[in-house]
Amino acid sequence: MQRMGANMEDLSTPETSGERRSGRIGIGLALDSVHFKILDVLRTQGRISVAALAERVGVSRANAYARLEALRADGVINGFSARVDHNRVGLEICALIFVTVRQELWKQFRTALAQMPEVEYCAVTTGEHDAMIQIRVADVTAVHRLVTDRLSTIPAVRATETVIILDEVLRRPYVLPTTSRSTESAAGNPQDAPGTSQFGMTRFIRAAEGRADLQRASEPED
Repeated sequence: MQRMGANMEDLSTPETSGERRSGRIGIGLALDSVHFKILDVLRTQGRISVAALAERVGVSRANAYARLEALRADGVINGFSARVDHNRVGLEICALIFVTVRQELWKQFRTALAQMPEVEYCAVTTGEHDAMIQIRVADVTAVHRLVTDRLSTIPAVRATETVIILDEVLRRPYVLPTTSRSTESAAGNPQDAPGTSQFGMTRFIRAAEGRADLQRASEPED
């Protein structure tokens, strides 16, 4: 697979907010359908060349390059990275650990997690538990050791519940809206008559226009 141009080779590592390129094209970027097509292609072909990307989304090479740079400058794309086969590197077990945290010790909890290289992801959640941790380790014994010998000994942790992942059915690098949030005008759509709007299969009429129509309909004909 082709690499992007030489000026794109620095995309192998995430960019911090302070390193994002600034420029007029990247300030207040309004995403349209072409931007979403670019993001959709990059989701599975992060190293595609700009020329091939332009062909895939149906724009000129200059247009594709400018849009790609705008996505980076605006922070929509915040970095590029490699995807690793966890089984090939010896991390065959994935587990979710739900944690109940002592509320006054959240800072300690976050600091302790940062010291655990097995932790792939952590999120604060609603419901019975306060946080969900995703870990990757070599075997079930390693899961047990991490939970009992390390995680449960953190004063901030009140309780844990562990779930072993049997099969990862679907994993996407990132998710995009199912319908592009295009800023292009919908002019010309016969359903978009003045005073009306569409939502699914329902046609809404603004109150002012609706009342006027009712008033005209109720007036006796000459």
